[in-house]
Amino acid sequence: MDYVNHTWIPNFILVGFTTSGTLRPLAFLGTLCIYLLTLAGNLFIIVLVRVDSGLSTPMYFFISVLSFLELWYVSTTVITLLHTLLHGPSSIPSTMCFIQLYVFHSLGISECYLLCAMALDRYLAICRPLHYHALMNRQVQRWLAGVSWVAGFSAAVVPASLTATLPFCFKEVAHYFCDLAPLMHLACIDTSWHARVHILVIGVINACNLMFIWGLYGGILRAVVKLPSAASRAKAFSTCSSHITVVTLFFGSAFIVYVRPPGIQTEGMDKQIALLYALFTPFLNPIIYTLRNKEVKEAVRRVTQRIGAVLKGS
Repeated sequence: MDYVNHTWIPNFILVGFTTSGTLRPLAFLGTLCIYLLTLAGNLFIIVLVRVDSGLSTPMYFFISVLSFLELWYVSTTVITLLHTLLHGPSSIPSTMCFIQLYVFHSLGISECYLLCAMALDRYLAICRPLHYHALMNRQVQRWLAGVSWVAGFSAAVVPASLTATLPFCFKEVAHYFCDLAPLMHLACIDTSWHARVHILVIGVINACNLMFIWGLYGGILRAVVKLPSAASRAKAFSTCSSHITVVTLFFGSAFIVYVRPPGIQTEGMDKQIALLYALFTPFLNPIIYTLRNKEVKEAVRRVTQRIGAVLKGS
């Protein structure tokens, strides 16, 4: 790394992944395909929920909000990932680096809260079916979604501002985007206090949200086992299985990277885990929520029939 004798660095260098010249184009094309499929999959869910009245339920409203969030979440980091894969280590203005850091963590924390709202929706649908539509009306849905975004963008101010105000002596970021730990490694001072604050803020948010989700699913489990028929129990579990899968993928990878003592993971391992929650989770979410979902398949059939009827009429 290059040492500089001042604390303001106009540009950082994103090192990215170390790939040979022959593998770099393949890695670039593979990542680009995943990114385009991610955009297509999440846009597909958003449009389908908007145009099909059969999906005008709270569950699909929250899934469409999650898909909208994922569009921005994956785009925040994949642009610099593609650039480093194509060109190798790449320069990024420090201001853009800190904006990327803030937006990425804002969207990530917003997703934590949104997953909680989705768990609450499932809890009310299964455990309070008679009062479900009154408790989860359109106004409440919008309020929960809005609070998730506001809470995420507010909480991310703390780690992002603490990192942005550090005095930096080095400029090579051992990552493919600007993240907390790689940037703190470039500081001229001891950042152990900053690391503890980051773990406290992000760890408390993740832990509280995860405990809330599992608490709700504990109530769901108790309610489901009391259902009279096996078919009813299977249907109830099927409506929750997709959400549980997404929660496990997202929170599991986030805890490994952000809520651990410094020095346990190598920088290379952090980059690989980051691919899971920053690239592959947004890619898998549309598949997880639609692949075995009969309501979505029926909605696709209805929309396809309407389009076909319009085309025949024209």
